[in-house]
Amino acid sequence: MVNISEVTAAPSPDLLTPDNCAVLFIDHQPQMFFGTGSGDRTAIINSTTGLAKAAKAFDVPVVLSTVAAESFSGPILPQLSEVFPGQEIIDRTSMNAWEDSAFVEAVKATGRRKLVLAGLWTEVCIVLPALSALAQGYEVYVVTDASGGVSPQAHEHAIQRMVQAGAVPVTWVQVLLELQRDWARAETYAAVGDVVKEHGGAYGLGMVYAQAVIGEHAAG
Repeated sequence: MVNISEVTAAPSPDLLTPDNCAVLFIDHQPQMFFGTGSGDRTAIINSTTGLAKAAKAFDVPVVLSTVAAESFSGPILPQLSEVFPGQEIIDRTSMNAWEDSAFVEAVKATGRRKLVLAGLWTEVCIVLPALSALAQGYEVYVVTDASGGVSPQAHEHAIQRMVQAGAVPVTWVQVLLELQRDWARAETYAAVGDVVKEHGGAYGLGMVYAQAVIGEHAAG
């Protein structure tokens, strides 16, 4: 029942904010991309880069991790290194990042209880830490278009499994706009617009058009 007297113009605590979440990039590496068959790999790279720039724009803590970088999977996606130059990349042997103490300590160090996950493959390197984090009390959001599996079925079934366990599926643009949430927030307005125009496809072109016709302060 809604108590009308208690209704206010206030956001839900379930929403992602720059102060309550961390973004975890897991195993965006060449060998993992080679085996990805759930969607267009170029689109996944674009979404991953857009998500990275969204986190950067709002100064959201980020954890970067790879698996067997030197012996099998290769280096982290160059676009991620470019967005976060000099940041430590935690390399693991475990498929489940949550079984790697250095990774878990890095997550704990962010102090955030909402974890935004993206990576390859969805059915292994994302579902395993997602379920593990959920079991320990974290709130988990999975960026489905910045993740990929070996087949469409593997990707979708993994998402279904995580949702059933309590994870929330989102897209990278959804994360970006949820962090902004108000076009009057001038301190991040320009950065958000730049990310959208570079990685937002037709939405980005629409913003370019609006700013050209209406003016530079056209809202997104």
